[in-house]
Amino acid sequence: QVQLVESGGGLVQAGGSLRLSCAASGRTFSSYGMGWFRQAPGKEREFVAEISWSGSSTYYADFVKGRFTISRDNAKSTVYLQMNSLKTEDTAVYYCAATGFTGWATGSYEYDYWGQGTQVTVST
Repeated sequence: QVQLVESGGGLVQAGGSLRLSCAASGRTFSSYGMGWFRQAPGKEREFVAEISWSGSSTYYADFVKGRFTISRDNAKSTVYLQMNSLKTEDTAVYYCAATGFTGWATGSYEYDYWGQGTQVTVST
């Protein structure tokens, strides 16, 4: 079992920045690829970014490329999502998740463990 707890969400103006954190506990954190997803009201959960177990490789959804950066610190069992140049359409609940899938995992069904989510609201 892996327990995941997100933090760092909040209210920010458009153009601003937020840094989300996801602290993991339980089984070996460094064994898992880690992803961020988001879900806006009335919409399906969508993939945002993923980082490999070692942190050497990352993959992003097109709509966040150049604005968001995913990173991890295996010594701290924590994954981060730095979000810059935020837009109102980035408003959503953001979830971190852990996957044992060996390739890039962009579908929620490919993830084994999920956090409870953290709300990000971007205002005009």
